[in-house]
Amino acid sequence: MSDHFRPFETRMQAEGLPDIAIRTFRHYYRQLIAGESGLIPESRLRPVPELPNAETLGLDLEARGSEVLNQTIVIKLNGGLGTGMGLEQAKSLLSIKNDLTFLDVIAGQSARSGVPLVLMNSFATQADSLAALAAHDALPGSPVGPDFLQHKVPKIDRETLGPASWPPAPHLSWCPPGHGDLFTALVSSGVLERLRAAGRRYAFVSNADNLGAVLDPIILGYFAANAFPFLMEVADRTEADKKGGHLAIRPDGQLTLRELAQCPLEDHAAFQAIDRYRYFNTNNLWIDLDALSDVLAAQDGILRLPLIRNLKTVDPRDPTSPEVYQLETAMGSAIAIFSGAEALRVPRARFAPVKTTGDLLAVRSDAYELTDDGRIVPAPLARQVPVVSLDSKHYKLVDGLDSRFPGGPPSMFDCHHLEIVGDIRFDPGVTLRGTIRLENKTDQQIQLPAGVYADVSRIWG
Repeated sequence: MSDHFRPFETRMQAEGLPDIAIRTFRHYYRQLIAGESGLIPESRLRPVPELPNAETLGLDLEARGSEVLNQTIVIKLNGGLGTGMGLEQAKSLLSIKNDLTFLDVIAGQSARSGVPLVLMNSFATQADSLAALAAHDALPGSPVGPDFLQHKVPKIDRETLGPASWPPAPHLSWCPPGHGDLFTALVSSGVLERLRAAGRRYAFVSNADNLGAVLDPIILGYFAANAFPFLMEVADRTEADKKGGHLAIRPDGQLTLRELAQCPLEDHAAFQAIDRYRYFNTNNLWIDLDALSDVLAAQDGILRLPLIRNLKTVDPRDPTSPEVYQLETAMGSAIAIFSGAEALRVPRARFAPVKTTGDLLAVRSDAYELTDDGRIVPAPLARQVPVVSLDSKHYKLVDGLDSRFPGGPPSMFDCHHLEIVGDIRFDPGVTLRGTIRLENKTDQQIQLPAGVYADVSRIWG
């Protein structure tokens, strides 16, 4: 094992990665060469029955939450560049609503709650994000500064199980280790112990692209009053969520999280059965930092989250480039590590992520609103959140989206589903209702004039 791992250790040390990051990567590399796939078969799980419901928690918990706000920190995962949408800067700097960026909205949430904000940045997002955050002078002071950095790890050549290399673009031989790296980065940066020394015991963690994830004093009160070490917010699964990580129970009774990448192919149908596995992970997590410190101390600083083994090509844009393994972990899978960890069902309004330009179009439209407390939520009277499917050839990148909606998004308040195939440009003043399918089969861009379109299926060419 030492001979196999030495090239990785040498490469990581040369990059200045800390010892705990190297030891954590070694832990997962050992699993890989031992033949571990990280797969969790259906036979090892059972569904979760009813869960406590955040919408029925007593208001008395709000007072408890308010009492411990001064012991709380908000951590936002901000490592993504948004390259999948054509961005060359932090995704959180994308304009999302009313000319505000994700980061503007998050900063506003922090200013209103009085709870300090800390970003987990990557090397690629740090400079731009901190520059943007510096413009918000009303932010409460953080005892650990504005951010800390996630790590990177080598990609592994599938054939040799040695470090992958790609001379045309050497940076592509590295990859992020998944958001489970949160726990390792908290230790290596010293942020965990500095937060505890400053009296911050409770951490609310969520993705920067989920603006529904605002700190809720009632949930905080529930978390603190019950002395949970770890609490995961989950929401009811719909067909739109069937490929997302779901909550389950192990044979020993411990709650656990299974991602699609951890599901054997023959169990995919069961994985996606929303009537069987009813709850999906929103990636909104509450962590008792004292409990986290205790678990890490007992496990030599390595949380030992379940392995996720992803098979990719070293250059994701070149399918002919060598195949590699990327070893990742999910921070939500820590629910299986903490004895006494629990889950809480929350309303869908606490989960409004933007992963694609289709999500972005919907969130920018009047189907969503920006609340006074800084959440992006479905408009109260909207019949349902629209499902948007856009032709990736023309709309995948933000520039392509913006050029085809020059007057801003259409009204989608009463839209259930929008599908666009081909190149279509929308005039200002378009209103979409019901189910809309527009297909342009021609080689020329079609211009959709202003007007109301209800339950329309239209094909050009």
